[in-house]
Amino acid sequence: MPKTILKKAAIDINDEREIRLRKLMALMADGVQPYPAAVTRTERLASAIAKKHGARVQIAGRLMSKREMGKLTFGHLQDESGRIQIVLRADQVKDPLYQRFVNQIDIGDILAVTGERFVTKKGEESVLVNTWTLLAKAVRPLPDKFHGLKDEDLRLRKRYLDLLLDGELRDLFRRKARFWQSTREFLAREGFLEVETPVLEVTAGGADAAPFITHHNALDMDVYLRISNGELWQKRLMVAGFEKTFEIGRQFRNEGISREHLQDYTQMEFYWAYADYRDGMTLVRRLYQHVIQAAFGKLKFDIGQFTAVDLSGEWPTISFVETIKKIVGVDVLRAGDKALKQKLQDLNIEYERKATGGRLMDALWKHCRKKIKGPVFLIDLPVSVSPLAKRKADNPLLTERYQVILAGTEVGNGYSELNDPVDQAARFSEQQALRESGDKEAQMFDHDFVEALEYGMPPTTGFGVSERLFSVLEDKPIRECVLFPLCRPS
Repeated sequence: MPKTILKKAAIDINDEREIRLRKLMALMADGVQPYPAAVTRTERLASAIAKKHGARVQIAGRLMSKREMGKLTFGHLQDESGRIQIVLRADQVKDPLYQRFVNQIDIGDILAVTGERFVTKKGEESVLVNTWTLLAKAVRPLPDKFHGLKDEDLRLRKRYLDLLLDGELRDLFRRKARFWQSTREFLAREGFLEVETPVLEVTAGGADAAPFITHHNALDMDVYLRISNGELWQKRLMVAGFEKTFEIGRQFRNEGISREHLQDYTQMEFYWAYADYRDGMTLVRRLYQHVIQAAFGKLKFDIGQFTAVDLSGEWPTISFVETIKKIVGVDVLRAGDKALKQKLQDLNIEYERKATGGRLMDALWKHCRKKIKGPVFLIDLPVSVSPLAKRKADNPLLTERYQVILAGTEVGNGYSELNDPVDQAARFSEQQALRESGDKEAQMFDHDFVEALEYGMPPTTGFGVSERLFSVLEDKPIRECVLFPLCRPS
């Protein structure tokens, strides 16, 4: 036992933790090991519940309730699979085991139980206990079952308790696991190879975002945590002769927290050689419909202000330029920075005062996006907001890029990849100039990637989707859909 526990002298009987510590020491004094390694369990509770009455079971779980009625003591055990009532009779469980259970076992303790299946007079499926073993003594009491953890910060900080007490929350993360597993299965069936690319990079690339910086001691240099799931690395694989690759992993962006944004989160990106953005849209629609059906068992959702959002069937396309013009009356390709700033001010939209061109267009678009129910593919995005996408042959001011828009939110981004090294170098130069003028989210000039393109990359389409899609479908803030979101130290 830790010395800090054994040295407790004066015990405040009004302090639940102190009372439990006293019980713990009493158990140890009686020769009971309160944290044994061996576990006697032959089945989970769901399996035990399915057994016939009279069948012998050996189960284990956390005690979630306890009440005494004379010579009977009732409780409920819970494991990941379910919950079942246990019943201890004084004439069935001989002392000292019966009195030890009554006097020294608390709600929250983890037990192994051996007994027989039966049903009570009230019709509750139960186990009549023959013997029990303590597996772990809970020194701290669980939150009150009627009030639980109401404070949002406390719930996220003590997520393990939130998950323990909320079965619906546990189900959410089972859906999330199916979401990513079905993504992996779908792409593998389509012939994509799963790859792993570096998390630490000398040049942070593949997205417009501020990176986290850390120091590599062995090489004595600063490096960046990746801001994309290996976009520029997977394109190098296209140069190398691979034709279909994907990666599911964590990426990191040193930006603000909002309903839709986290600093570290899971994303999937795929790259497909000898295909363009039109091929990508067809594949993405099929991917989304497969994954969403697998995870949620449906394709129709109510999300925020939008009702009956239906992801089945074909999805229409809408134009970036024409949609903004329709909603706010501005042609972003013709309007200069001054006009764009004036419109943003008229609409009370916040923007960086030093912002120009693409940043101003993007701020205006995000205002318009909130009105779109979807699902739709947003297409024809300008070059100024698409530094890695191929220009359209019929309009070099626009790109072969698309986004998936759902319930006013962007939940996926893809394009025909730029494979012209001269054009790519020029766009990197423009991004570098923006960065040097103070735009921390502008992309860095990746000379090594440009060199790779000079060896020749086939026509390629790429696409990325993050766990934002899952949180939108759950209609919850993204922090609520992460097992352990980052919190300030308490």
